[in-house]
Amino acid sequence: MIKEILLVGTGGFIGAVFRMLLSDYFTKNYKFTIPLHTLTVNLIGSFLLGYFLGGEMQEMTYLFTGAGVMGALTTFSTLHLELWKLHLARRWKTVVIYTLISYGGGLGLAILGYFLS
Repeated sequence: MIKEILLVGTGGFIGAVFRMLLSDYFTKNYKFTIPLHTLTVNLIGSFLLGYFLGGEMQEMTYLFTGAGVMGALTTFSTLHLELWKLHLARRWKTVVIYTLISYGGGLGLAILGYFLS
């Protein structure tokens, strides 16, 4: 059990750092009505997780990459916080577009990743 915990924790550390770096890059270099940094990590994570699940990955590798790296890279809670902030700002069109791209795009990319593997 210790080995599994260390694999998920190490992968989570890598995913969290990568997410922070991407978020910082997008926040400094791009201004969009949709929170592009969260959308990007969630779409990349959806594709990669689908790809990992579709392949014949060993359990230990999945714990590191799937549960660890992808679990920390993607962020469901931040997505909802940003949607709530957009709602409070009465930016209804942006809420709908962001929701559709996040959920539809995430599911579509996960399926694509699964079949490409």
